[in-house]
Formats: sequence, C-alpha cells, structure tokens
Amino acid sequence: MKKILILSSVLLLLASCQSAKQVPYLQNVDEIPADVLTKTTYVPEQILMPGDLLDITVMATDRVSVQPFNRRVVDITKSSGSLNSDELNFYLVDNSGYIDMPVLGRIYVQGMTKSELENYIRDEIYPKYIHEVPAVTVRFENFRISVTGDVAKPGSFVVPNERINVLEAIALAGDLNITGRRDNVLLVRVNADGSRTTARLDLTDKDLILSPYFYLQQNDVLYVEPNVSKARSSTVVPPTASLAISIIGSALSVASLIMTILNFTK
Repeated sequence: MKKILILSSVLLLLASCQSAKQVPYLQNVDEIPADVLTKTTYVPEQILMPGDLLDITVMATDRVSVQPFNRRVVDITKSSGSLNSDELNFYLVDNSGYIDMPVLGRIYVQGMTKSELENYIRDEIYPKYIHEVPAVTVRFENFRISVTGDVAKPGSFVVPNERINVLEAIALAGDLNITGRRDNVLLVRVNADGSRTTARLDLTDKDLILSPYFYLQQNDVLYVEPNVSKARSSTVVPPTASLAISIIGSALSVASLIMTILNFTK
C-alpha cells in the first residue's frame, strides 16, 4: 500500500513539473545570439483589402491647390445630432476592391500596400493638377485583430498604431488562462485576394520572436486551444455512460474493501 502511495506521489510531482515547464513564454530566449537580436526586425507592410477603412490626406504648401483631393469636412452634427463630421473623411474599400476619391475617381486599391497607394495618388496628382509634389498619407481607421479561445478576455481589438505582435495581442486579451495551450496557438489570416493562411505558433519557443508571424496583420485571428485536462472536463458524458461508470466505480471500491478486509484477517 505504501509503495502505491509513494509511486502516486512521484507521478503527481513529475506531472506538476512538466505542466510548470509548459507555462512560461519564450523559454531560454537569452540563448539567442546578440547579433541576431540586434538585427532590424522585418515588419511586413499591411495589404489593402475589401472592408478596410482608410484615412487619406493630401497636403502641400499651397493648401488651396490640394483641397479638391481631400474629403470636404461637412458639419452634419447640427442636422442629425448623431454623426461626427470626421466620419465623412474616410474611404471604405468596397467588395470589388475600389475606393472613390475626389477628382481622381475610382481607384482599384486591393492588393496594394499603403506606400504603393500613396505613391499612386501622388503620381496622379503631380504634375497634372498641381505644380508641387504633394505629401500623401494613408492610414487604417479599422486596423483590427481578434483573440479567442482559452484566454481571459476574448474579443476583437482596434490597434491605433497599426503595429502589434503576438504577445501584445495576447496581453490585450488578458493573457491565456492557465488551461490554455501555449505551444499550439492557431493563427488565421485573410489575404488580400480573399484566401486564408493558417499557422501554428508556440509561445514557449524562444524563436517565436524571429518568426515571420510574430507581427500580426489587420484582421488576423488568434485561437488558443484548451489543454487536455480542460477539454476532458468539458466533455459531456451521456447519462447511460455516466451510470455505467458510477456502477463500475462502486464495484471496484467494494472489491478493494473486501480485499483489504481479507488481508487483515489472514
């Protein structure tokens, strides 16, 4: 009996140690050579796709000359009392991949990067319409990522600076629950052409910070799976199976009690 208790204790201790090793992020990250860490991290430029909401601004020293290329700010708060005038300044990429700009008309932007669109607009305006090279800036107004699954606060999050990595996204979601799998986080990415890409990320692996998926793109979704113990605890057992398990457990308990009594009577 003592041997069984000792063996059970050892197995429980080993299981606890194994579980503890699976919790920390970026384990042994200090082992990454300094020259690798100091290299400039490549952050992929975001690709424009249908559903993106863009803020496009055209500026020049002669503000009057570029005024036609900017959305006119119309104060509609007095009439409706609900909408903000700034909401009229954004461009929605429609389902066909187009935006409609003043003067320039419909522009197919799907698949472009922000810098490519900025260059395109600049080349269309100068020197055809104005006599100086304008400054063109494009920003996302709905850069959004989602984190779901076994985390504290699943949800979608707007990222104002348009740059976020996996660990920052996990932090926005309140971190993983202790039962969330850190070694197999699923990344789902929608590409500009509508296709999807998936990748599995190991948050405990030090090389995660070197992964091309470390920085997220707009509309990325992270899904955290529950570990085996939580998955098992959430499994619904049919009533008949539950009754059978209960009967078998009771029978084993009675048999164990009988064996114990017989051993004592010898």
